[in-house]
Amino acid sequence: MRVLLAGGGTAGHVNPLLATAQRLRERHPGAELVVLGTREGLERELVPGAGLELATIEKLPFPRRPDLAALRFPGRWRRAVAEVRALIRERRIEVVVGFGGYASAPAYRAARLERVPIVIHEANAKPGMANLLGARWTEFVGISYRSTRLPGELVGMPLRPEITALDRAGLRAEALAELGLDAERPTLLVTGGSQGARSINRAIVAAAGDIVDAGWQILHLSGGRQTDFEPATVPHYVAIEYLDRMHLALAAADLVVCRAGSLTVSELMAVGLPAIYVPLPYGNGEQGLNAADQVAAGGAELVADADFTAEWVRARLVPLLRDADRLAAMASASAGAGASDGSDRMCDLIERAAATRRQP
Repeated sequence: MRVLLAGGGTAGHVNPLLATAQRLRERHPGAELVVLGTREGLERELVPGAGLELATIEKLPFPRRPDLAALRFPGRWRRAVAEVRALIRERRIEVVVGFGGYASAPAYRAARLERVPIVIHEANAKPGMANLLGARWTEFVGISYRSTRLPGELVGMPLRPEITALDRAGLRAEALAELGLDAERPTLLVTGGSQGARSINRAIVAAAGDIVDAGWQILHLSGGRQTDFEPATVPHYVAIEYLDRMHLALAAADLVVCRAGSLTVSELMAVGLPAIYVPLPYGNGEQGLNAADQVAAGGAELVADADFTAEWVRARLVPLLRDADRLAAMASASAGAGASDGSDRMCDLIERAAATRRQP
């Protein structure tokens, strides 16, 4: 099997691509995999780091206003598509798999012109422009959520083995010890991602004493770009700027306060953790949509960024922390709302698409 995997830019595109590639290599040890990305995205480091070959094309945003970039776009588009067509022919690619991002749209068009089957994975509930384009040319579309606004097959999110194989109960004692947490207290995990979230940080720090008084402890991942962050000074509060072994935090946690990026939501559902989601207050609203399945199932709550204040934490979050029965029900609902086998389901789609290429 010879596969071109296209996508990149952000972790939301790169990580499911890498998880799918890893599972493909396990199922097809002789498979030839090439990743198509750009020189600017996270794929530049993550793809070679995973032992995969990376081919790059020019970063090509769709024009959104009539300016000089829009005038230059048609020529740049044709060149990018031509480069991908040449790669498809040279490597005798049997199927093109796209995960969204700047590299995916030229890959879809090139595959269409070369009559190579296309497979798409859409990570967000609100599809991006590249995947909306590619979905016109294929029946092999995998979506992450039941609420995803794109016709396709529910596959969930391809996730790394550290998440899909995570035994939270078995790892909990080790995780608590490693992170300096109390084995006798439930843990509130607070994170705004690798960059952090100022609104979340400020509200949690201001109300940290109330959370601790409710019998909980706080593991606060503040984020590397929050230079003005001042941690709380109460007991049973642990602040860490960045944690590269996130599976330890998930094993230690009983409830999570975080943003609602597609990868985060999928991971929490896969491991059965309830959440309070505070979506990014800008963009196209996709984060709130990402959490819709888990919220509808009863496993999470949504709070607007502007509403997530210390007062909200004291009035709404602290009572929830005191309600063990409701938290247990939320955890059960979270586990039932997602899927942990997204990588295998994506591989199934890829194999079915490749089989159509081989048919006489």
